[in-house]
Amino acid sequence: MKTLNIIFGLALLFTITNANAVEWLISVKSPLSAKATMDKFENLAKQKGLNIFARIDHAAGAKKVDKELNPTEVLIFGNPKGGTPLMQCAQTIGIDLPLKALVWEDAQSQVWLSYNDPTYIVARHNVPNCLVATKLSKVLNTLATATVKQ
Repeated sequence: MKTLNIIFGLALLFTITNANAVEWLISVKSPLSAKATMDKFENLAKQKGLNIFARIDHAAGAKKVDKELNPTEVLIFGNPKGGTPLMQCAQTIGIDLPLKALVWEDAQSQVWLSYNDPTYIVARHNVPNCLVATKLSKVLNTLATATVKQ
């Protein structure tokens, strides 16, 4: 199982294509517009049975205070089937739930889909043997890959 986790971790590492990658933040390039990327991610998440709690448009918020911000949206989503086992590993993980996906456009007009790797979340809470994190990482990777696929 440990070898499988290492292989999966390396596969995730290779999906990180952002030169300015933040540790444990998975970022994948999207060929779609920011809105189309978030719409597609949200629809795929719903199809997977995930609950959508909120969709926050930070660029719209910036406009309300006479500021400019490239397209930037956060989707807050989850499901007790995944979240509860994480919190059973450590209840403090509840501060990092529900999960979030960020779609943003950089200064070069490249759109990105980013999310925290669930294995980071369990590491942050010092519970490295929480196996559900690996499963959730795979689910998020599948969603992200399907979202940016044309």
